[in-house]
Amino acid sequence: MKSRFSLSLLILILSLGLMLAGCGGGGGGDKKPAAENKTPIKIGFFAPVTGPAAADGDSVTKAAKLAVEKINKTGGINGRQVELVAYDDNLKPQEAVSIAQKLTTKDGVVAAVSGSYSHTTRAAAPIFENAKIPMIAAYALHPDITKGGDYVFRQSFVGTAQGKAGAFVAVNMLKAKTVAILNVDNDFGTTLADSFTKYFESKGGKVVSRDKFTMVEKEFNPVLTKIKQLKPDLIYMPTYSGTGAQIARQAKELNLGIQMLGTEGIDSTMEFLKVAGATADGIVITTNLNRESKLKATQEFIKDYSEMAKHAPDMVAASTYDCFMVLAEAMRKNGAEPEKIKDGIYKIKDFEAATGIIKGYNKLGEVTKNVQVQIVKNGAFAYYGEITDAEIITPPDK
Repeated sequence: MKSRFSLSLLILILSLGLMLAGCGGGGGGDKKPAAENKTPIKIGFFAPVTGPAAADGDSVTKAAKLAVEKINKTGGINGRQVELVAYDDNLKPQEAVSIAQKLTTKDGVVAAVSGSYSHTTRAAAPIFENAKIPMIAAYALHPDITKGGDYVFRQSFVGTAQGKAGAFVAVNMLKAKTVAILNVDNDFGTTLADSFTKYFESKGGKVVSRDKFTMVEKEFNPVLTKIKQLKPDLIYMPTYSGTGAQIARQAKELNLGIQMLGTEGIDSTMEFLKVAGATADGIVITTNLNRESKLKATQEFIKDYSEMAKHAPDMVAASTYDCFMVLAEAMRKNGAEPEKIKDGIYKIKDFEAATGIIKGYNKLGEVTKNVQVQIVKNGAFAYYGEITDAEIITPPDK
């Protein structure tokens, strides 16, 4: 009885061996590959498409669509197409929070890009961090945005770095010893004005006045008249395109004759340059887009965006476009799951982007790259200089 059982067991083992060998296809020559994952990779996006910042919202939305189209036309992410999941935050923090919750719980995104301002991005950032889904802020500059954890990054300069860069331009390029500050009264304007003042005064400069205004202010004659009497060497104006254009026009009407220094907030072709017209000529700005860069990524972006939008791009468009290109690079090299995307962004070094060479991201998720300085000439932004000084361009890591 025992020998019969042993014989039956031996026959069963041999049969199973032959079956497994047949499945193996003779050493793997006929083995079928596992089915490739062809599902779209969803990337979330929010921007102020309506409301007081609609001009920027339109610009960044076009840039986001252009970036996704470019990624998909060049093979997608390792054969998978990218799908844009976009929302309008109306420049309202509560809307940004609601959008972030939807993107992280219902829409199935693996990463997100903020094409919005500091206060809306700041409200949304903790939601992405808690969900462990990487988010890149295109141009929102408040320092607190990246401080909540390691899943939130910034593509443009943190406000403390750009304000310092502005003061560097004032002292070293424009030779100013006295400055009047006109800043929009929000996260953007306050952060830039504070950091500018700190660096400018540390170099022996004097701030003779500082005035604040809302982002919908239209009348600047009284404050400009006061500044004219103070006779500073320079006016520093961290503000946006609409108010910046009004300041430029009214300063010309008053024959102010004082050099003006702006920031990336007025780096706008369709709103600032179009409205300010000839009165903008001579204004210098700190920004992260050098229109005359020889980099292939920069020139391709300018060409493609101009053909699509029928007008030249601005800083917010370039910064937004780069967010998607950075995500694509991270996913191609490290994987398309949220944690792998996050790790992949931290690994990026010396990456050629539309806004210049990205040297890398520090532990806070802050980007390091050269600060561009542009001047308005004949109604267009042109090269004025580039800041490469490590003391200026290196973002804080705490």
